[in-house]
Amino acid sequence: MTTLKQFSTLLAAFAMATTLGCAATSKSESTGEYVDDTAITTKVKSAILAEDTLKSAEINVETFKGIVQLSGFVSTQANVDKAVVVARNVSGVKSVKNDMRVK
Repeated sequence: MTTLKQFSTLLAAFAMATTLGCAATSKSESTGEYVDDTAITTKVKSAILAEDTLKSAEINVETFKGIVQLSGFVSTQANVDKAVVVARNVSGVKSVKNDMRVK
């Protein structure tokens, strides 16, 4: 019987460690959030690529917990504004941080 208790305790500890290891904190993402953010990043990059006036190679896209950060150097302020609008219109985006600079 003690072997069964030890096994149960070990299994419970493993389950708790696994669950807590995948939990999100304010500075890290859960596995599901990471997958969601990767999908959002891909959608934003695709939307920017589809926009003829924007050069997608100039704009870097990162997503953390649904917040999209745009960075890079673009040729005009109009391109900065357009990229922000395009990113905001992608489903799943909570907000957009604009760190782009006009060259």
